[in-house]
Amino acid sequence: MKTTVDIPEKALADAMRFAGAKTKREAIVTAIEDYNRRKRMAELIRYSGTSETLLSNEAIEDLEKKRTRRLGKPGK
Repeated sequence: MKTTVDIPEKALADAMRFAGAKTKREAIVTAIEDYNRRKRMAELIRYSGTSETLLSNEAIEDLEKKRTRRLGKPGK
């Protein structure tokens, strides 16, 4: 989608440098993708620890130990 936007030159130059981008378009797309990723992660973190159906890290480790013993593999 083509869009005309007035972006401050220094901000765009910094975005290009930080993204390692060779073009303005690449820098802008990278910045938008990074922004969206961060927002998605923040949304997931907001729900962290709120589910009673998800296993804790300790429970997962216990299951792995039981599985390892059951299969006869050496434990950690």
